[in-house]
Amino acid sequence: MNDQFDLFTHPYTILEHHLDTFGHVNNATYLQILEEARWEFITARGFGMKKIKETGLGPTILECNIKFMKELCLRQNIVIETQTQSYDRKIGLLKQVMKNEDGEVCAEAIFTIGLFDTRERKLVLPTPEWLYAVGAPVAL
Repeated sequence: MNDQFDLFTHPYTILEHHLDTFGHVNNATYLQILEEARWEFITARGFGMKKIKETGLGPTILECNIKFMKELCLRQNIVIETQTQSYDRKIGLLKQVMKNEDGEVCAEAIFTIGLFDTRERKLVLPTPEWLYAVGAPVAL
């Protein structure tokens, strides 16, 4: 992880509706769980749906790369660590790591993110509020 940016941790329990026919979390479900953790991160830092509706600015995902290392199974308690890795002009990199109760990495994802103007329908430069929301130093 990157010491320059704030780290957000989100505890999570794997439930029945997360499982596929193999009895573990389906690959597409990982993306849903990771998205939930990202929303918790930015909402806790003042950039939830209310702010998005007020400003017309919100997060967008431009790219995702995910590695699956260990399966996640029913009623397993995990922690999702979310941390921005960099932000250069309009584009940021955000890393999320899912760890089991033993601290082992079960999945790791890197997202290319940006701030999207919902009215102009384009990426915009990050505002100080957005940078704070993603854990970046405001003087970035």
